[in-house]
Amino acid sequence: MGDPLISADAIFREAAAERRVKRVPLSHLSIELGHLYMEDFVQGPERLREQFRRVVPWAAAARQSCVDRLPVKKARISTCFLIDDYFTRFKSPSEVIPVVIDVARECGLEIDYLARESGCAKADGVPLARLVEGRIVPDPPPDTNGSRPPVTESGWLSNGQRSPVSGSPEAMGAVVKWRPPAQNAANRHSIFVDVELWDEGRGGRTWSCSFLAAVWQLLRLGMLRNEGEPVAVPQPWSGDYPGDWDQLPAVIRLNPSATPFNAYETMSVLPSRFLPIEIAVRTILSQVWPDQDVSSQLRELAERDGVRMPAELVDRLTYAFV
Repeated sequence: MGDPLISADAIFREAAAERRVKRVPLSHLSIELGHLYMEDFVQGPERLREQFRRVVPWAAAARQSCVDRLPVKKARISTCFLIDDYFTRFKSPSEVIPVVIDVARECGLEIDYLARESGCAKADGVPLARLVEGRIVPDPPPDTNGSRPPVTESGWLSNGQRSPVSGSPEAMGAVVKWRPPAQNAANRHSIFVDVELWDEGRGGRTWSCSFLAAVWQLLRLGMLRNEGEPVAVPQPWSGDYPGDWDQLPAVIRLNPSATPFNAYETMSVLPSRFLPIEIAVRTILSQVWPDQDVSSQLRELAERDGVRMPAELVDRLTYAFV
């Protein structure tokens, strides 16, 4: 017989305590200096130069705002830049990355970390997008009847009640009348958002830009773990760049003296065309249930740092659309 003095509750707590969540170093703020897609690159360095010039004053303002809000003497602020190698494979890292770095420096911007968008789908053998999908807790609208398949089947996530699907009614059945969609937490008038997270094709699942951007934000916030281990950990890089994007880590550290990639809050300075995508990102993140061990860990670190960290994920994200 077992020891009667050892309760089941004690055993449960001991087992739960075995889970170890590794910490990641944190900056106070992560500033995203932009995204790069094929259509931007093919227009040449001048197109990049024009965009970086627009970013400069907003990045400076974000830095100063962070410094003004913190009780510490020196704020830890890192910068990052995301390149699309998921939807299109344009040129090679050896052709693209030096141009991006050089043009940014011409404009007075230093890129500390450079990331690949495909690394938001899978990094170091870990299916990051699948990890985030598994943490989605949909916000069901009132009077949901289950007639619409769940997000795990449909690949669609919304922030409210969709319009009913009209069609030929069954015999003796009531005619389904049109109703407008309704936001769950509407402030008088609804702003209804319906987001496609992925689609399925012959090549398998293709994650949407919105969903990968949501994963990107979670990475920057240091919220993702795989069995307690950090994911997409930035790797130092120096010297020549390879001819294939898959030969690069998901995130590379370009600046050896950079403060940490992960941060308590993120700031993204993006072209205005990204506004709809980031609305979708915020809709997705509002329905992601974060790992509570990671959240508790970050709260403890924030208290030690004297940082007031918002409880909600979406409140840790800020933007400038230029």
